[in-house]
Amino acid sequence: MSSETEPPEVVVDDHGRPEPPLAADEAGTLMGFLDFQRATFEWKTRALTATQFRHRLEHPSTMTLAGLMKHLTFVEDYWFTVVAAGRPCPPPWDAVSDDDPEWEWVSALEDSAEDLREHWNGSVARSREVTTSLLAEDHPAALAATHAAWGGQARVSLRWIVTHMVEEYARHNGHADFLREAVDGQTGE
Repeated sequence: MSSETEPPEVVVDDHGRPEPPLAADEAGTLMGFLDFQRATFEWKTRALTATQFRHRLEHPSTMTLAGLMKHLTFVEDYWFTVVAAGRPCPPPWDAVSDDDPEWEWVSALEDSAEDLREHWNGSVARSREVTTSLLAEDHPAALAATHAAWGGQARVSLRWIVTHMVEEYARHNGHADFLREAVDGQTGE
């Protein structure tokens, strides 16, 4: 996955989301779709109070927009910082026990809306830095990074990580649609 051409002009929709480019190279196309999904999530969580962030649907889930944001913060840091860049997990993840797989979902209820947004924006910025660096250097990790999963050591490419993140955001943006509508009636694609 290399990025050899100049990025095309960015078109932004009415909600502030950059439209994925129609004619970019592979890296530009994948990153365009990921940035669109990130911007959709930002839109779905924009201008919410701490109370609104903690709102739950009555049934069947205890999921909140706060939990979603903290989960996506972790996912960004894990896949890009740890797996792609091979760096240690940044705080607060470095101090979280593997024995508590729901930590980000539950602890988010204690975080302020400002802190949740700040940490998510920071993790997205780190992810972009890692991706840009790996693509600019034509780094071997862009082709395959080691990931301990699925019963052993597996090799995943930066291409796989970015595609997985598009899927992760798309799935959770569907959750965010329902949660945001329940909070204040806001709907939209």
